[in-house]
Amino acid sequence: MPEALLQVENVVAGYDDVRVLWDVSFELSAGETVCLIGSNGAGKTTLLSTISGLLRPQSGRIRFAGHDLTRATPREVLQAGIAHVPEGRRLFGPMSVLDNLLMGAYLRLEKAEVRHDLERIFELFPILASRRHQPAGTLSGGEQQMCAIARGMMSRPRLLMIDELSLGLAPQVVEQLGDVIRQIAREGLSVLLVEQDVMTAFELASRGIVLDTGRIAMQGPVAELASNAAVREAYMGIA
Repeated sequence: MPEALLQVENVVAGYDDVRVLWDVSFELSAGETVCLIGSNGAGKTTLLSTISGLLRPQSGRIRFAGHDLTRATPREVLQAGIAHVPEGRRLFGPMSVLDNLLMGAYLRLEKAEVRHDLERIFELFPILASRRHQPAGTLSGGEQQMCAIARGMMSRPRLLMIDELSLGLAPQVVEQLGDVIRQIAREGLSVLLVEQDVMTAFELASRGIVLDTGRIAMQGPVAELASNAAVREAYMGIA
């Protein structure tokens, strides 16, 4: 069996004296889309922050592409090939869409390839091409989410982590974003997706992880999770 792209092993993490994650372990393979579901406060955002180096684990280990990232800084994590699209988008509002996208590539030196990737982004998100000189803060919520995802992709990551893909967005926009996620997954980009809308998450991912009060309650193929009575009742509103 080939080594997993991402390995999270017995990770414990939290804020000061408040422990949020308890012995979290899972793997993600190259080219795989995995969704992370759970109620508010379950630790989903904390887990992504820990993987991306924003929060240092208290114990456990994080490996990516064979390299130990347990003590890595966010810059080192990004250089290793992990991009994090945070909840709330966190764009540079006064800056143009184009400058926001180029900020995603600020560690890259190959300018010709950056230009090539920028054109690819504009193919995936045509609305961003037409608004490239517009301040990012004036975009609609859906357009801002597109810009945030595109900015993450501009680092040319091997793993794209997206926190709350559909939060506050219209169904049509969520469908457009879902189409892009499927497309980039077909092209080989791995995706770790946090999503409150479990039906959307299961439509996009091949495998799911259920996080409950900082612990992994279950994980497996989305078809199995969708048929699990506990998951259906707790997260899908189906008795």
